[in-house]
Amino acid sequence: MQVALITVGDEVLSGDTVNTNANWLATRLSERGATVARILSVPDKRETITEHVTTYRERFDAAIVTGGIGGTPDDVTMEAVADAFDREMTVREEPLADVRQRLAEIEQRLPDMDINVDAESEAALPAGSRPLLNEEGLAPGCVLENVYVFPGIPEELEAMFEQVADEFTGDRRTRTLYTVEPEANIVPRLEDVMATFDVTVGCYPDREAGHNRLKIIATDDGELGGATEWLLDNLAASETSVSRDWDTQ
Repeated sequence: MQVALITVGDEVLSGDTVNTNANWLATRLSERGATVARILSVPDKRETITEHVTTYRERFDAAIVTGGIGGTPDDVTMEAVADAFDREMTVREEPLADVRQRLAEIEQRLPDMDINVDAESEAALPAGSRPLLNEEGLAPGCVLENVYVFPGIPEELEAMFEQVADEFTGDRRTRTLYTVEPEANIVPRLEDVMATFDVTVGCYPDREAGHNRLKIIATDDGELGGATEWLLDNLAASETSVSRDWDTQ
């Protein structure tokens, strides 16, 4: 399963907000065997979001869009997704009732605060989409065909993803090895293992820890196991992280 991630927000592009959502989603999707094929950050521009949603929903098995939902002027993600499918925005009873209930709970907790929120605007979703209620916040997300729209607030996104996590699967498998051999010295053996087995191997030096982390990726358990054993036999490698002073190698 090939998945593209689109993170929406001027605050991400300006560096004001660290894009932890993309990292979290990529980790969770990879754990489920899916392959994250693209990670893209875009501004809060309706036309730009629409352009990339249109492209990615056709190119990949699924596209996940995070951020820019709700009732503030820069929240244009839902409208942009609706544009990508040529749909109108509609208000359905279930998400509207949920937004109203959550607003009532907020008013009860904060009786002295004037809560001026347009519940219908907050609950509006593209016509024909499947609502995803926001268990940790206010504005709902949705699923429209193979496009998933989540909030940008991390705890809200994470809770909402769990509602649909089972819809993301794949054959991607990984194993991790560690070696203290210098990266330049092991290149021929990495090329050999990828020529011998149907795998890819990434090498990620960690100077602070004093080792290289090798990530073996495959879609077949036999190929993955064979490549792992080959590397263990042909490199000074282990499946346990080794700490060593890099300069003594």
